[in-house]
Amino acid sequence: MSASQRLDDLGISLPEVTKPAGAYLPAVRSGSLVFTAGQLPVVAGALAATGKVGAEVDAGEAAGLARTCALNALAAVHSLVGIDAVRRVVKVTGFVASAPGFTDQPSVIDGASALFGEVFGDAGRHARSAVGVAELPKNSPVEVEIVVEVETTTEVS
Repeated sequence: MSASQRLDDLGISLPEVTKPAGAYLPAVRSGSLVFTAGQLPVVAGALAATGKVGAEVDAGEAAGLARTCALNALAAVHSLVGIDAVRRVVKVTGFVASAPGFTDQPSVIDGASALFGEVFGDAGRHARSAVGVAELPKNSPVEVEIVVEVETTTEVS
């Protein structure tokens, strides 16, 4: 089953690509890999929440926000190559704006990882880093970037 069919079956629509907050692209392809910029939990043009995880934002809410980041990353990939070109999610890097003493970053980024499994099945299993940081852009609680492998086509000259 294709990724677009799985998204339909899950009742998930990819959002519009979030406009970059600086001088960069939402996604770039190099060979068979697509790298996304860090994606924040933006919904309809605005951050869905702000604050530190473990203080203003609890871990469960943050996991949902990480899922939103993952959807935004998939939208960036889709805008560049089409979601059905994805062959494998290779790497997920998640950043969690952590209150002092908060150490459960992996459970937060599981929100993103779970989505990739739902959409891509075994091809959604990936290497991952879940990093606690002091601050993120715009006071976002989470940020997620991904690397995916896409099908390559043979160019005919």
